[in-house]
Amino acid sequence: MNLFKSLPARLLLALAAGIALGLVLPESAMVVTVTLNYVLGQLITFCVPLIIIGFIAPSITKLGSKATRMLAVAVLLAYVSSVLAAFLSMGTGYAVIPHLSIASQVEGLRALPPVAFQLDIPQIMPVMSALCLSVLIGLAAVWTRSKTAGIILAEFQAIVLDIVKKVVIPILPFYIATTFCNLAWEGSITKQLPVFLAVILIVMVGHYLWMAVLYGCASLYSGRSGLEVVKRYGPAYLTAVGTMSSAATLAVALQCARRSRNLRPDMVDFGIPLFANIHLCGSVLTEVFFCMTVSQVLYGVLPQAGTMVLFCLLLGVFAIGAPGVPGGTVMASLGLIAGVLGFDGTGQALMLAVFALQDSFGTACNVTGDGALVLILTGYAEKHGIREQSIQAVDL
Repeated sequence: MNLFKSLPARLLLALAAGIALGLVLPESAMVVTVTLNYVLGQLITFCVPLIIIGFIAPSITKLGSKATRMLAVAVLLAYVSSVLAAFLSMGTGYAVIPHLSIASQVEGLRALPPVAFQLDIPQIMPVMSALCLSVLIGLAAVWTRSKTAGIILAEFQAIVLDIVKKVVIPILPFYIATTFCNLAWEGSITKQLPVFLAVILIVMVGHYLWMAVLYGCASLYSGRSGLEVVKRYGPAYLTAVGTMSSAATLAVALQCARRSRNLRPDMVDFGIPLFANIHLCGSVLTEVFFCMTVSQVLYGVLPQAGTMVLFCLLLGVFAIGAPGVPGGTVMASLGLIAGVLGFDGTGQALMLAVFALQDSFGTACNVTGDGALVLILTGYAEKHGIREQSIQAVDL
């Protein structure tokens, strides 16, 4: 029973139910499904700019209010790790996806019936405007040291999180179900499901490759064994697979990191809670590869290289502001997927669903990769003569 309280589990159940219905429903019933999918998509799209502002701007003010040298280094490490993981995924996507057996979307597909009625819910502002506004407001609040603005943004974040929890998340399974019902009725799902299973395996290989890169670089920089650190992370990795949440794994991750003799205790207490919120390299790597796959499946082409570079750079920012909860990265970046890559409602829904299929392993990569960044912080502190216990724990 507890299994279905999890968002990824509900999304997977909705996916299966949608496919099953799409294979048997007559065209007259599909009018209802198509209409419901359109209305739910409009409501979710309306919430996207609110989610962007609610996640990004308060995160900048929280980080800025504690802006020490070590914090700046930690944030830079998290951003660089996420962006480089995205570029690795992008390069792999261009090399691998064209060779996958992806049939054209239009080959032998049935046309969906039109919606019964059209309820348009325009966004309060475009997605990129919301991102720009979030960054400027967050930075300006830090520059002016405005406590009032910080409080207002924190309260707005709480409001947006409640909107996500009580409006967006409850309707997501229905949106996923109707989307996959449409896709199954058209006939595209039966053609493309094997492709997505293959893509999930490719992404998991990418997770392990990126963790090896992180720990290798950390070992070279710090002069300490990264293998000694990563071998302590077994319990945290398994916990992340089970909870699908960096935040829920935090206590176990702290215990694992503290057992390592190669990590300074003060760097562990400072870095692990911080990176649990801002370092989402596995999720970013997954999202980039899945976005490219979905683009090929639904639209018949891969995004242009320049578009993907911009997407990767901005996704690193979104990852820092995304909540460490199941599906947090893809939820926070839905606007980016729509605004930069041009995905429509079907593409966004497909991204949510396929992301849920591997979310646990992406989270495990995030959590395990945090140990490598703490090892780098340990090396940085020693190289720059920062005394132990001079860093206070950061709890965001």
